[in-house]
Amino acid sequence: MVELSQHDIEIQENRRHWERKPVLQKVYHAFYQEIARWTLKEKKAATVELGSGMGNIKKVLPDCLTSDLFPNPWLDRVENAYALNWRESTVENLILFDVLHHLQHPGRAFAEMARVVIPGGRVIIFEPGMGLLPRLIMHFCHHEPVAFRQPIEWDAPPGFDPANHPYYAAQGNSWRIFVNKEGLAENVLKDWEVIHVGREPGWAWLMCGGLRGPQLYPSALLPLVRFLERGLRFLPSLFAGRLLIVLQRRQPA
Repeated sequence: MVELSQHDIEIQENRRHWERKPVLQKVYHAFYQEIARWTLKEKKAATVELGSGMGNIKKVLPDCLTSDLFPNPWLDRVENAYALNWRESTVENLILFDVLHHLQHPGRAFAEMARVVIPGGRVIIFEPGMGLLPRLIMHFCHHEPVAFRQPIEWDAPPGFDPANHPYYAAQGNSWRIFVNKEGLAENVLKDWEVIHVGREPGWAWLMCGGLRGPQLYPSALLPLVRFLERGLRFLPSLFAGRLLIVLQRRQPA
């Protein structure tokens, strides 16, 4: 049985914080709109979100099927990224919002995603960004480790059981893989073409404290914060607090 307790506790706590922070809801709505911009619209197959948590993506993508490791009334399915309950080539868009840094063996997960995503389909990943200043903020102010020096265990060990794995978090993994290209040997993403790596400021999110931290500006100043963010785009290595990655499934040889 997957170690669900910590993950489930966090979802329930996040839901309480979400309800008390209207500005955070607006910030996330903009994040979902950016994700939606990269989804394919041909509807050849399903659009699915893994690790949906509170299921808020439906406010922007109402046809998206939401899922997580455990059932909740607002979710459509129970799914495990290491062992998906989808037949081969039945998913057009697969969305992971703050999920990849919880996958201890990303290579195993990407292989499973390649099985279910149609050729030409997409995986859209939205993660914490690790520009220098956000990295310091996340290191000192967030309960999950950045783990920038911890080895990335790309492949699952022999005997790995997808239904029985511990809680894991390493917020820096996506930046290390897709920006620093750490450990990206030629065959690691053999099934995928990286078509976009967007390093976004995300300071409206950082300054509102995310789900759990203190909100540093009133809701009325959100437009001003978003305006100021535009200037931070020019130095992503220093200011990027969010990371948007888009992978496209290669056509079979």
